[in-house]
Amino acid sequence: MANHKSALKKFRRDQKKRLINRMNRTKMKNKIKLLRRTIGSDNKEEAGKLFPTVISIIDKTIIKGTIHQKTGSRYKSRLALLMRKSGAQI
Repeated sequence: MANHKSALKKFRRDQKKRLINRMNRTKMKNKIKLLRRTIGSDNKEEAGKLFPTVISIIDKTIIKGTIHQKTGSRYKSRLALLMRKSGAQI
């Protein structure tokens, strides 16, 4: 545990940021899982409607600094490939 006043403050700040990052990452991953399940159930219309919102959430997670830009690009690329393979409209 930290001993200095500034280190204690940084510890508190880091805890808050960790919770925010976890919340953002969880929200993003849940939406990705939902899209994958929708594609797997051959519901192409639903997947087509859900795809832009998932991409938007990934972009927001990148902007907030929770994930790296290249990680987000990899997620988006793999989802787009999955959408094309399933035959759903992007």
